[in-house]
Amino acid sequence: MEQNTANERALTELNKVIAHLTAENGCPWDKEQTPESLADYVIEESHELVAAIRQGDVSSVCEELGDVAFLLLFLAHLYQKKGAFSLADALTVNKEKMIRRHPHVFGETHFENRDEQLKTWEQIKRAEHKDADGAPAGVFASLPTGLPSLIKAYRIHSKAARAGFTWDKDTDVEQQVEAEWLEWLDACANEGEEQQKHELGDLVFTLAELGRRKGIKINEALDLANIRFLRRFERMEQMARQDGHDITELTQDEKDALWEKAKAEEQ
Repeated sequence: MEQNTANERALTELNKVIAHLTAENGCPWDKEQTPESLADYVIEESHELVAAIRQGDVSSVCEELGDVAFLLLFLAHLYQKKGAFSLADALTVNKEKMIRRHPHVFGETHFENRDEQLKTWEQIKRAEHKDADGAPAGVFASLPTGLPSLIKAYRIHSKAARAGFTWDKDTDVEQQVEAEWLEWLDACANEGEEQQKHELGDLVFTLAELGRRKGIKINEALDLANIRFLRRFERMEQMARQDGHDITELTQDEKDALWEKAKAEEQ
């Protein structure tokens, strides 16, 4: 109860800050902001939050979570000033949506497995967004067009699977990955850039499905690989400087040796 009170108090205080920033005597920059101008900041701060989470930096997670919360409250404040809706309206809509999409928690529905639950979730979601003729929305109608490509590939496979359009077994996907790899190699040997781009896209798209079936999101896996590479390379630079060298001046064999040392230290 004390934590709930503290959370409510903090939200109230942050809303007061936003109201003060956008008041007549507030900050000139904040007073000029619109939902449209804040959109890119929401994306940027969300990426910073995700980066902090994946790096395991708890203090940064705390800070970045606050930055995202500030922007969301700022958006709600702007829409409320326009008379469109309030933060309470948005939260109530979401609360009702979550209750509706979880009939096994808030109702008497029973699912035999997680796949059955997810299929029902998708059916409920489609029914919420009917087309002009009153028919349920298409399977991919709710897929945001602006999603980063790797996240979008994962979501496409997820929605397709819930609609029953996917390979029967994991081994089928593994064989498809092998087939896409061979087509990529063939394109590299015999085709131009456009066909190579086509085949590489197919390969990555199929890898996204293989990862999804294993419970792995390909964008997260790649992001973690990026983090590992950058961490190891930074350590290589440190070791090179300790020996009085610049990393760019070393031979390939010397760089490879430092790379192996950096990897070994992580073990």
